[in-house]
Amino acid sequence: MEINEKLFKALANQTRLDILRWLKDPLTHIDVVTCETVQYELDHFGGICVGDIVRKAGLAQSTISSYLAMLEEVGLLTSSRHGKWTYYRRNEAQVQALGRLIEESL
Repeated sequence: MEINEKLFKALANQTRLDILRWLKDPLTHIDVVTCETVQYELDHFGGICVGDIVRKAGLAQSTISSYLAMLEEVGLLTSSRHGKWTYYRRNEAQVQALGRLIEESL
């Protein structure tokens, strides 16, 4: 992972930081649906549906979709598409690499 302006721009927004935090432990943070639904999404699709993130954030779907795309573009999230739904999860290897990179570089 390389430290660059695009990476820090992706992190320079409270909602995008919140999304990364929520996806670290979705069973705790994605509380707008039942835990059973969140667990099902994790077990069957490997991530959390965009709609659940939209409800948690309380922002327009278009805004959240652009935030998720930005986080995915810099490698902090991955997504998988199942039918008409897209599911997001953290890219833990990249999140850990970012932590090490910041620790070593700054």
